[in-house]
Amino acid sequence: MAVTCCNFTQASSGFIKLQEYIQLQSNFTRCQQRQTCSVEKVFHRRYGGRLQVERWDRYKHVLCARGVELSPSVVGDSGEETEEDISKETLIWRAIKLPIYSVAFVPLTVGSAAAYLQTGIFSARCYIVLLASSVLVITWLNLSNDVYDFDTGVDKNKKESVVNLVGSRTGTSIAAYLCLALGFIGLTWTAVAKKNMSSMLFLVCAIICGYIYQCPPFRLSYQGLGEPLCFAAFGPFATTAFYLLHGSSSVMNHFPLSGTVLSASILVGLTTSLILFCSHFHQVEGDKEVGKMSPLVRLGTKKGAQVVKGAVLMLYALLVAFGLSKELPFTCVFLCSLTLPMGNLVIRFVEDNHKDKNKIFMAKYFCVRLHALFGVALALGFVLARNTTFTSWPILS
Repeated sequence: MAVTCCNFTQASSGFIKLQEYIQLQSNFTRCQQRQTCSVEKVFHRRYGGRLQVERWDRYKHVLCARGVELSPSVVGDSGEETEEDISKETLIWRAIKLPIYSVAFVPLTVGSAAAYLQTGIFSARCYIVLLASSVLVITWLNLSNDVYDFDTGVDKNKKESVVNLVGSRTGTSIAAYLCLALGFIGLTWTAVAKKNMSSMLFLVCAIICGYIYQCPPFRLSYQGLGEPLCFAAFGPFATTAFYLLHGSSSVMNHFPLSGTVLSASILVGLTTSLILFCSHFHQVEGDKEVGKMSPLVRLGTKKGAQVVKGAVLMLYALLVAFGLSKELPFTCVFLCSLTLPMGNLVIRFVEDNHKDKNKIFMAKYFCVRLHALFGVALALGFVLARNTTFTSWPILS
């Protein structure tokens, strides 16, 4: 049970007695048997001190912190793995951004549920086609964003960038626009089948928001306008378009645009924008270097944490306001209020970790959870309200 890299020179001479040496080896062996990277503090009774043992699971050895310093390229100050240590599988998972595809699922689900509230009709076929098409459009957004960030140099050190992973800027760009073409065909086919081309106007506006957000010559995200564009694209534009597409199944000649769906789309847009805002926390330094003036570059992470808190509080304040004004049914207000613990978690996590780049990376994923839970609760509230006396008042027919 040989123990490597240990230095006993800083302990007193009695520390090297055979019995205590065997005890120390036993402590080290137990640390080696742990499966995760950890820091163990072993209390030594005789000397009233602590031995700090640090283990890096990748190389399967134990280091004694007494007299041994770890290279920053190996382990960060907090004992966590740095980007050089992240596995290829983890980088691929981050590049895929699977949780982010909730931004395709939530507007569609909420819009469909709002239409069901008014008509009592739901088309599973239409829903599946629209979901697949939306996923393709979001894939275009993600891939083209990596392409154009690669062009400006903002992603030069971003190992999970698709361009950096595949090593081909051209191939990634072609794949991106192929996804956009296929997604747009699916959306158009559904609009034609439903004989509701007005919904395509909203969808085209949503796609235009996505294009000017990141693509040249606009690149409005570099001017700090990404969040308003995200709000408009996924909130009023996308959610309303999906509402109209499902509502066109109604026997009514003109499907009305109601205050209910507009209220719901505002809430969806707010939670979606929160995801984008929190995704900038760990990229502030890189964005600043290339002149990308994201809101967090302008505000700083401390004020950014306050913005997150204000946005979450505004989300629930609007929920109550829409409920009191009878724009949203009580079932929506009640079910969405059950997501308050998740909203509180987002606030606390950002406030506690906004300075820690290694931890704040997870903020956007907590926002994704809030976005998904809130959206599902909103949609379920619409479905349950179908059997109540709630009336959705039209504002445009």
